[in-house]
Parts: sequence; C-alpha cells; structure tokens
Amino acid sequence: MYAANLYISNMYNRRKFLKISAASASLATISNSIFAKALKPMEPAGYPVVISTWGFGVEANQGAWAVLEKGGRSLDAVEAGVRIPEADMKNHTVGRAGYPDRDGHVTLDACIMDEFGNCGSVAAMEDIAHPISVARLVMEKTPHIMLVGDGATQFAVEQGFKREKLLTPESEKAWKEWLKTAKYQPVMNIENKQHMQGSKYNHDTIGMLALDSKGNISGACTTSGMAFKLHGRVGDSPIIGAGLFVDNEVGGATSTGVGEEVIRNVGSFLVVELMRRGYHPEDACKEAVNRIIKKKPQTAKDIQVGFLAINKKGEYGAYAIQSGFEFAVCNAQQKDLIVKGKSFYNVG
Repeated sequence: MYAANLYISNMYNRRKFLKISAASASLATISNSIFAKALKPMEPAGYPVVISTWGFGVEANQGAWAVLEKGGRSLDAVEAGVRIPEADMKNHTVGRAGYPDRDGHVTLDACIMDEFGNCGSVAAMEDIAHPISVARLVMEKTPHIMLVGDGATQFAVEQGFKREKLLTPESEKAWKEWLKTAKYQPVMNIENKQHMQGSKYNHDTIGMLALDSKGNISGACTTSGMAFKLHGRVGDSPIIGAGLFVDNEVGGATSTGVGEEVIRNVGSFLVVELMRRGYHPEDACKEAVNRIIKKKPQTAKDIQVGFLAINKKGEYGAYAIQSGFEFAVCNAQQKDLIVKGKSFYNVG
C-alpha cells in the first residue's frame, strides 16, 4: 500500500512539474516576444513624406518627391524641392525674383540641415540665384556654418555658381512704386493675397521638411526676406534653431513670417524640444506660437508667424498666430494636399 501511494504521489508531482514547466515556458515566450517588440525601432506611420510652408509648396514638394520615391536621401530631396520656388520668376519672396531691400538690392538667405546635425547657411547674399545650394556647400566644403554678404557671394562664385543680376523688371517696378511713400509695413499672409501685378501669389519664405524611406529627416529654408527691408537685414530663415532645426532622433521644424519674433524665441529649436518631451507636432507648434504671443501680446496682434513640424513617426502639424497659414503635404497617397494651419487669432 505504501509503495502504491508513493507511486501515485510521484506521478502527481511529475504532472504538476510538467504543467508548471510548460506554463513557465509559455510565459517566457510571451515575455521574450514583448521584449523583442520593445526593442524594435518604432516605424513611422507614413513615409517617405515631405511637407512645406504655403500653397506654392505643392510644386516644391513634387520636386522633392522625385528624389524620395526613388529611395533618395532627405537632404537631396529638400534641396531639389526648394530650388523650384527659388527659380520661380513669379515668386517675389523666394529666390532670384525676390523683391529688393530699400536700396534696390536683392539679398537672399537660406539654410539647410541634415540627419547628422550638419548644417550650412548663407545670409544677405547677392547675385546668386540658388542660395540653398550655396548653403549646402558651406556645410559640406567649409568648416563653417554661415557665410554672409560679399563673402557668401565670393564663395559661391568660387564653387562655380553664375553671378547674375537678380533685380527683375517687375520687382524693380514694385520697388520704385514703394519709394513714393517708402513706408515699411509687413503685410500679414501676403502669400495668399493677389499680387499687384497679377500673379497668383506673393508668397513668403519656404521651409521644407522631408522624412525619407530610411526614416531620416532633413530640412531646408530659403527666402529673399521682407520686401524693402533695411539693407543688411537678416531674418530667421538662415539661422539654425530659428528658421529651421532638425534632430533626427526627434523630428524637424521650420518657420515662416516675421523672423525677428522667431529669432527671439529660437522658435524651431523650441518646437523640436517640445516634441522630444512628447508633444504632437501641432501641439508643439502651438506652444511656440503661444510663447511669442505671451511675450509681446500687442505686437503679435499685427504680425504673422507660423511653425511647421514633423516627427520621426511621420506625424506632422502646424500652428500660426493669425489665420490664413497653410502648408503642403506630399506622400505616396497624395501629391498636392494643402492643409489649413490652425491659428490663435482669426483675421478672417
């Protein structure tokens, strides 16, 4: 009897041991699976994708998309994209057809930043039609980040760029008309208003951000600055951290509007840092706008500043002080999407 009971007891314990072992193995498999998922890099919700400020960004985005859809690098995409408005003879706030300063000089600003944190910039450069490409060469061929004025032009010529007169007959006519009153007053959302000579847009800075098929982000920003500005004035567009900032671990941001207020708040850097803390791109842009309004509420009522951002998941968003700001989106699903940005004030 004792032997029989011992046999039954041993069989029971063996079955119990096997059940426990099987359960433990199952739990281990589940745990390993969860751990493996935790270690797997987060895949962007949708990429490649390129976004840029204002409606005229549609054509610029398509230029960038020609690079991205072939598996190209985001840096090459943003340079190719913004070169399109730089060459647009109807665009009077970006590139070779930009309006001059109060002394009749067309001066161009641009910056570019890649996924490794490398960056290049030119400011107040004259006689060169594509400042974004010069900015890239500053990044790649010099130990510096920014070249300005005559030095930027000299460098461009040394790199093979053609020196040419940028003041077009149309821009010169507008400048001479302005000289009759010589009143300097930035116009809100001028990029969405009819130009006095009849072109579709009067545009503004173009800022562009691209996320390529490898999940890497680059950005570019280029402008001719405010029309009829003081000679030598430089806004936020060529300043890394103000007009543009990229951190490939987090995302990228760019800005448009009155650059002085963006510089005071290091706006694009602020947006990226907010995304680092977990903000959605739109919420990060909104907070950056609120900082400007909080510091100078009276000034903010009469100016426009907008931010545009994208994170590593391919999520994007924008926010502006005034209504009227819009941005363009291009991905595999849609090439010409224009999105109305949200705003703090409604100017109708």
